[in-house]
Amino acid sequence: MNTILDTAKSWLTDFFDADTKKEISALIENDTEELQDRFYKNMEFGTGGMRGIMGVGTNRINKYTLGKSTQGLSNYLKKTYTDTDIQVVIAYDCRHNSDTLARTVAEVFSANGIKVFLFSELRTTPELSFAVRHLKCQAGIVLTASHNPPEYNGYKVYWTDGGQIVPPQDGAIIEEINALSYEDVNFKANEQLISLIDKEVDEAFITASVANGSFNADGKDNFKIVFTSLHGTSITAIPEVLKRAGYKNVTIIEEQAEPDGNFPTVDSPNPEETEALSMAIAKAEAIGADMVVGTDPDSDRLGIAVRNLDGKMEILNGNQTMVLMTDFLLKKRKNKGFKGNEFIATTIVSTPMMEAMAKSYGVEFKTALTGFKWIGKMIKDFPESEFLGGGEESFGYMVGDFVRDKDAVTATLLACEIATRAKANGSSFFEDLISCYVAYGFYKEKLISLTKKGISGAEEIKQMLIDFKENPVVSVAGSKVKWIEDYNTGIAKNVLSGEEKTMDIPNSNVLIYETEDGTRIAARPSGTEPKVKFYISTNTVMENASEFKATDGELNDKIARIVAELNLG
Repeated sequence: MNTILDTAKSWLTDFFDADTKKEISALIENDTEELQDRFYKNMEFGTGGMRGIMGVGTNRINKYTLGKSTQGLSNYLKKTYTDTDIQVVIAYDCRHNSDTLARTVAEVFSANGIKVFLFSELRTTPELSFAVRHLKCQAGIVLTASHNPPEYNGYKVYWTDGGQIVPPQDGAIIEEINALSYEDVNFKANEQLISLIDKEVDEAFITASVANGSFNADGKDNFKIVFTSLHGTSITAIPEVLKRAGYKNVTIIEEQAEPDGNFPTVDSPNPEETEALSMAIAKAEAIGADMVVGTDPDSDRLGIAVRNLDGKMEILNGNQTMVLMTDFLLKKRKNKGFKGNEFIATTIVSTPMMEAMAKSYGVEFKTALTGFKWIGKMIKDFPESEFLGGGEESFGYMVGDFVRDKDAVTATLLACEIATRAKANGSSFFEDLISCYVAYGFYKEKLISLTKKGISGAEEIKQMLIDFKENPVVSVAGSKVKWIEDYNTGIAKNVLSGEEKTMDIPNSNVLIYETEDGTRIAARPSGTEPKVKFYISTNTVMENASEFKATDGELNDKIARIVAELNLG
């Protein structure tokens, strides 16, 4: 505790502002537990950058922690681009303090002689990714905490290719940051180096989104969409993209249209949560809409609800949406003619159905660690290959490579195109998904997330993952475990034959069990939240669409047995 106290007291020097010093003094006097949580570690980069609760302290998002990160990034940029006039672009979302924190970040860059393009108002994360290359910048920053609760904010760093930072840049930047003290941060802005941007970049991004997500679907006059931005940034882009693509029957949930960091109408602004889309679904039922689309605050994730076989609105999970979108893109490319260099991609905890689909079409399939930065890295690492589309189970999807991060703007348009075309052909989005199950196998997944907050929670998560590894699962729902994939060591072992193979993927704290019948159980800590996550995937063969309800019930029962066996309920 003495070390933590010393760290806290180091924030009482004249370098820090009066409000910060006052708050820290009060914590030292009155709340040692809160003080400990704020100073026991430094905020770190995870799978989605740096994200955490706002407030004073080394373990919080504030002007000093972001300033230090920006100073480190500035130092790295200047070492990397010695003969270039360095430029960065900055965007921010609807969260509390995002605008002022974005201004602070811009000021630190400018103080270091770096040209800054700063969006004048909130914008989506995919537009920021697009803007990096559009404006020929060396880096980009977006201030966002995605779908986290209102007290959170974050800082995501993008590199010259428009993708999030990956090795070796991430490690080198972190080294620069860790080598600094807070007093090394230059906050003295050079306003001449800060330029506000808005409509010109908006126009380019929206035009590109329509070009990549539109497939001239018939029947748009007869297709009704309910859209909610969940108080986030997508209101700045998705309505206009849908309008330009020819959709006229779009109902916006006005109660959720105003950007608001309190997210007053939802418990969580996360389209993965059923409750988040409840208002939009109620509206869809009332007006007889065909589809509901909702996006998270920075508009990189989308949730979709469509009418099921009983005519009721049903929320699809990220795997289901990803599968149908990818199948649609593959069909389109097949009709046009494969060049032989196409690939699709997903992550190691997403549905194995993506690989089965790739094999059916004869295209390359790539798999990555969790986080879209790894899919972006694939595009950069294999310039001779063409990325058609891909996503991850956590409701993220990317259409083509004009954006190098998950993109709910273009993906929303693609989903609407698929559903519109299906309806015009006498089918539906849901029925087309069932057709995929017949063609490639019926894969069904479930995610179990357990929240463990604070220092004790972090230790509990660590121990749970150790136990999951050191007490190996032997069988799952009556099927013997065949493979254990340990991404900490990069080794996959066949426990039945003893065979071992090296996995060509960066090491990560992930463990996956796969049984003889193809059931998969994955475990990993969240990179952005105090959670441990367990991913369950089951599958079976379904001969025709008429078997859907019975087969779906069987897989649901199997997942329930697995949850009970692993004590995850």
